[in-house]
Amino acid sequence: MTSLLFILLVLAVALCGAPLYAVFGALSLWLFWTLPDTPLSGAANDMFSEKFADSPLLVTIPLFTFAGVLLAASGAPDRLVRVSRALFGWAHGGLAIVCLVASTIFTTFTGGSGITIVAIGALLFPALIQEKYHERFSLGLVTTGGSLGVLFPPSVPVILYGVVGGVDIEGLFMAALLPGLLMIVVLAIYSSVVGARTQVARTPFSPREAAAVLWWAKWEAALPVVLIAGLMSGMLRIHEAAAFTALYVLVIELFVYKDISLRDVPRIAVDCVVLVGAILIILATAVGLTAYLIQANVPQTILESMQTFIGSKWTFLLVLNVFLLLVGMTMDIFSAIVVVVPLIVPIAQHFGVNPYHLGAIFLLNLEIGYLTPPFGLNLFISGFRFKRPLTQVYPAVLPFILLLLVTLGITTYVPQLSTWSSRLSGALDLDASTLPLPDADLRASTTDELTADEPTDSETLDDLSGETLDDLSGETLEDLLDAEGDAPEDSPNAPSADETLEDLLGQGRAGETLDDL
Repeated sequence: MTSLLFILLVLAVALCGAPLYAVFGALSLWLFWTLPDTPLSGAANDMFSEKFADSPLLVTIPLFTFAGVLLAASGAPDRLVRVSRALFGWAHGGLAIVCLVASTIFTTFTGGSGITIVAIGALLFPALIQEKYHERFSLGLVTTGGSLGVLFPPSVPVILYGVVGGVDIEGLFMAALLPGLLMIVVLAIYSSVVGARTQVARTPFSPREAAAVLWWAKWEAALPVVLIAGLMSGMLRIHEAAAFTALYVLVIELFVYKDISLRDVPRIAVDCVVLVGAILIILATAVGLTAYLIQANVPQTILESMQTFIGSKWTFLLVLNVFLLLVGMTMDIFSAIVVVVPLIVPIAQHFGVNPYHLGAIFLLNLEIGYLTPPFGLNLFISGFRFKRPLTQVYPAVLPFILLLLVTLGITTYVPQLSTWSSRLSGALDLDASTLPLPDADLRASTTDELTADEPTDSETLDDLSGETLDDLSGETLEDLLDAEGDAPEDSPNAPSADETLEDLLGQGRAGETLDDL
């Protein structure tokens, strides 16, 4: 009863505007305090482990964020719009496609934080209205554009998912690539249909103008291409790509385009530090909450309850999509990743879901969640920026949500779309439906640590019967024998109790298990 009252109090404080990190931290400390024989410091142990503080991937978050803030403060949005217009303005719905492409590229650097709506949407919303697009369509388009690009490198949410979910980040970018492209193609087709139906003006394609605009913006236009090529070819690791991106953007904005002066850099750096600090402190306190959830076997409990009405992987994925859409419209993407991913990864593994496929589904769901009424974050940002009531924003985004849900369904039930590479499809070769969920006592153990474990004094041969002699070399059988589990004396291969395992290894019996002896 006391625990329930405390949790309700924390939730009430959160609704009153308490910082999310304070909510996570308070919950973590309280929940660890309720665990028997568990020190309170357990809430902080994982913060200093290789999962978080020692992870080399953390450095990528501030570097990519710095590059995104620099681009937002420069003239990059205007150049990006002009390039997109020169390339796609000739098509039916050309300006709408320009909005999609420009928003997607810009969001890859800003992480779907709403900056895209302010930077790109503010440029294109008046232009869309001027070219006779319906206001509802235009409002829905620029609002949707605020979350596009989350699936493409160097998106910070993808990196954060890889850190929390323990998934190779380069592989995760590869897995999200085709679902992301499918999403853009579906929305572009819809935009073309709307443009043709309303007979909006088109800009004739001019090779000379397109070449001139591309040459003018070549330094920024080349960046996404270089990053994707470097990551997919293996020439750049993700932390190297982050350092390259930050330095590259700083140099071209300072010395090539000269949109930013040296006096502006400290202000931009402060903005970046505030944003990154908010992400990291939420992530750090959520790590403690995650540790409790695993320690208290919450994933196992959820799985046991789910198995009463979920009998297959495909049913699980349907339920997961509904759950993630609800999460996406009530939490920001960074909080959702650090809270939800540790819960669903072991359950998805049990149902045999490929980890890269799961990552693509998860991120696409949260991207849609940004737009989902009534609490999607982009809805509020768009309404505030364009001075429209939410009652106008909600119906404006509904057609786009429906199209994105179609994309989500294809991504979910055609796993080859996100596991197209042998590097991705081979990530889960076992029949994972037979795999147990990770035990709480082993949650921080690596494979090397587990194979190096020594038997305790109370273990019998039955307890160790699955281990090979290679695993236990250096131990004598006297160390391993227990009063309840002696080696069978009538076996012709039975070793004497004072033989070491090295003696048996020398007899060519390295592959035998203790059952054989």
